[in-house]
Amino acid sequence: MVEQLFGSKTRVKLLQLFYSNPNRSFYVREITRKIDEQINSVRRELANLLSIGIISSDTTNNRLYYEVNQKYEYYAPLAEIFGGKKKVAKASKSATPAETEDARAIKALGNVEVAVFTGQFTRDESAGIDILIVGDINQSKAHNYVAELEQKEGKELRYAVMDPKEFDYRQQVKDRFITAVLQAKKQILIDKNKTFTGK
Repeated sequence: MVEQLFGSKTRVKLLQLFYSNPNRSFYVREITRKIDEQINSVRRELANLLSIGIISSDTTNNRLYYEVNQKYEYYAPLAEIFGGKKKVAKASKSATPAETEDARAIKALGNVEVAVFTGQFTRDESAGIDILIVGDINQSKAHNYVAELEQKEGKELRYAVMDPKEFDYRQQVKDRFITAVLQAKKQILIDKNKTFTGK
C-alpha cells in the first residue's frame, strides 16, 4: 500500500532508512547494502528525494553522504509514517527514532539507560567517540556487539561504556568528554531518563 502511494519500493526503503536514523549520514554503497536494492535505482531515488528537499547531501573525504533533512516542511508527518513514531517533537539537534535494530541489539547487553551513535555515524568528530553506552551491562557482550557492528559497518569504531553513577557524576562536574558528547550531533538509540530529549 505504501509502495503504491509513494511509487517505488526503493523509495519507501530509503525513506524508512533515513527517518529511522535521524542525524545519521550514509554514503551510496552503504545504503545499497542496508536496503538491499540495486545501486542504479538507489542513485535515481536519492536524486529524486534530494530534488524535493526530503534529504540533504554533503561531501566528506571525497565521499558523498546523504541524511534526512529535518528542516523539510513535511518532516514531522513523514517521520510518523516512516520512522515508526507516534509523535514527533520539533526537529532538533538530536532526534529520537522508533526502536531500531541497533537499539534492540544494545538493549540485549543489559540494563541500558543511554545509548547514542555520534562521530563517524553523524560525521561530527567533536565527541571523540562513535558510540556511548550508559548502564549496568556485560562488558564482554558490549565488546562483541561493537566488534560485530565494526564488521557490518566496515570500519573501526571508538566506544565508551560507563555505569549510570559515573555518567551522572561526570555530567554534574561538567566533564569535558561528556559535555562534548552532549553537544555533538548524535543519533539517540536509547534515552530512558530523557538526558538528551528532555532538554
